[in-house]
Amino acid sequence: MNSIVEQRLQQCRSEGRAALIGYFPVGYPSVEESIQAVTTLIDNGCDIIELGVPYSDPVMDGPVIAAAVQHALDNGARLSHVFDVVRAVSGRGVPIVVMTYFNPIFHYGVERFAQDLAAAGGAGVVTPDLTPDYAHDWIAAADAHHLDKIFLVAPSSTDERLHLTAQASRGFVYAASTMGVTGERTTISDAAEELVHRTQQQGASYVCVGLGVSTPEQAARVGAYADGVIVGSAFVKALTGESGQSLEERRETMGRIASAMATAIAGVRAQETS
Repeated sequence: MNSIVEQRLQQCRSEGRAALIGYFPVGYPSVEESIQAVTTLIDNGCDIIELGVPYSDPVMDGPVIAAAVQHALDNGARLSHVFDVVRAVSGRGVPIVVMTYFNPIFHYGVERFAQDLAAAGGAGVVTPDLTPDYAHDWIAAADAHHLDKIFLVAPSSTDERLHLTAQASRGFVYAASTMGVTGERTTISDAAEELVHRTQQQGASYVCVGLGVSTPEQAARVGAYADGVIVGSAFVKALTGESGQSLEERRETMGRIASAMATAIAGVRAQETS
């Protein structure tokens, strides 16, 4: 039986488009305001939400997200708040996954984390620094609580590694568009498309691309070949906004960006088939 994440990706596929997956860090600029931000993303076309867990050593985060996460930590955001946010938004008809480094899961307790996330309404977890061959305890706990296990692949991954990851993942495989950290880029590497095809050839049912998608044009390009387009820094940057803007104005800007991304993604395959 397909998970709710897979069901959403299949629905998008049947509609002839990729899914728009919106990332946002819990607790930025506050816990309550991050709930409002996520609600805005859902209302403006995000098919799946990826909530970032505040963590003090985010080695994969670029400057925009790293600054937002540090702000959240400084304001007291903790792992327990992640469950609060999941609980607050999981009833809005959109699958909610959590992105976290493994250290917070380990210290919280692997089984306890899986149990509490599932109880809050979470659908799965992206673990960027955990590979399947070192994830036996996590895989067992996630399976026991029906959580998707979303592992990463990169352009440098061997076919053997891609196969291992595709077999271990549930929900989707997260394809890093380039080597490095998150953040806006002026171009998306051609290696991303090749990586998606290679991962599919190794058995992945759904492959979604993240790291660097920041404009509707880039989203459309990635959406032409990937099952999902993951956008984070562009949304966080919009909510950070400019000096003098109210939070409501910044949230409206973020919503317009999400809507433009969704429209661009929906249009690209329609153009190809027309």
